[in-house]
Amino acid sequence: MRKIVILFVLGMALSTSSFVKAQGTPSWAKETKEQKEKRMAWWTHDRFGMFIHWGLYALPARHEWVKRNEGISNEDYQKYFDHFNPDLYDPKEWAAKAREAGMKYVVLTAKHHEGFCLWDSKYTDYKVTNTPYGKDLIKPFVDAFRAEGIRIGFYYSLIDWHHPEFPYDGLHPNGPKDPDERKAANEKRDIKKYQKYLKDQLTELMTQFGQIDELFLDFSYPGENGKGHEDWDSENLIQLIRKLQPGILIDDRADLNHTEWGWDFKTPEQYMPTEWPTVNEQRVPWETCQTFSGSWGYYRDETTWKSVRQLTVMLIEVTSKGGNLLLNVGPTARGLFDYRANERLEGMGKWMAYHSRSIYGCTQAPDEFTAPRNCLLTYNPEAKRLYVHILEWPIGALHLNGFAGKFKYAQLLNDASEVRYRVDGNNVTLNLPVLKPDVEVPVIELFLE
Repeated sequence: MRKIVILFVLGMALSTSSFVKAQGTPSWAKETKEQKEKRMAWWTHDRFGMFIHWGLYALPARHEWVKRNEGISNEDYQKYFDHFNPDLYDPKEWAAKAREAGMKYVVLTAKHHEGFCLWDSKYTDYKVTNTPYGKDLIKPFVDAFRAEGIRIGFYYSLIDWHHPEFPYDGLHPNGPKDPDERKAANEKRDIKKYQKYLKDQLTELMTQFGQIDELFLDFSYPGENGKGHEDWDSENLIQLIRKLQPGILIDDRADLNHTEWGWDFKTPEQYMPTEWPTVNEQRVPWETCQTFSGSWGYYRDETTWKSVRQLTVMLIEVTSKGGNLLLNVGPTARGLFDYRANERLEGMGKWMAYHSRSIYGCTQAPDEFTAPRNCLLTYNPEAKRLYVHILEWPIGALHLNGFAGKFKYAQLLNDASEVRYRVDGNNVTLNLPVLKPDVEVPVIELFLE
């Protein structure tokens, strides 16, 4: 994941608002709106996934961009490779924690910007099987999460600060800072060879681990000092991926936003859109990736951890705007989830145990319903139920303006206890208990007419 989040967020806003007319769709990418909706149906239903950022950066434990942040050379970074040995790694434990938290899919960093690979790739020596740990990490991971009924996704970095053919640019930690010197140094590097490396490794990931449900490519930064779709050969890359995994969902970071076929969903990072994102004035699938704290990789001394309540409200708000939440965990170098992550996962799981049906299969409420003050609405169109998430518990009553005649029964979702109400003209007043239910965010379930 990236350090320069603000730039990407602005870039996303520009790319969606100034979306140009799509290029002609290649024959291999042609798909009807209905076909795409069917392909994405599991994802738009499940809403909640786990992101996992894990690599050599877990050893310094100072942010996943530590190599660039501190300008560490390949030689000095080698000590982390030489000491990588996650002896306590138990993917079954990880998978159980994800399931108990209510997460339905997972996205693992198979390779991050540092270039280190978590599987036994035959195209590089910079891989986990050459570390003291000596074993592939991905196959047992995939098996463990599938056994818990969790769908599998991979994150794959288009950037690679270790690869000898990856041209230096403005983000590279080890390249010359002077543009002329950088240009001269890049004469010894061949982007075409690096493009082949991308295709070869993605072929491994798409063929060696069964069905892959989501691919998170990361990331493009086109311009004089960056890289975009021409550098990655993105069109041919996407074509290869779709050939190998026809049902896969692909994010929007390969710099193909000028097309309708080069991405499946938008990815606002570390911020909450004010409304459902649109392209050409049409709502599009979206997934916000968020951290528990300010770092994606394990950061021992990070203190800005979000509370269980903040995270729960985030999940509700994302769903209320028709989106998905991909919530990140950064395991330690020994292969364990940080105790603070475990606390948050456990807390969210307690809430989801009683309230998951206000998330799964839900989306933004129809425009005819206006959320009461200090509330968020989600809506299940198949079940015809509206969910009122009460962020601040009122004293005895909750007023629903314009709700008269629109529902036939109301109950607290956590215990299915009836909520009585009275109708006054076009409005409804719910009679609530004085004491707030003992849950993080209480939810009223309305059975619509």
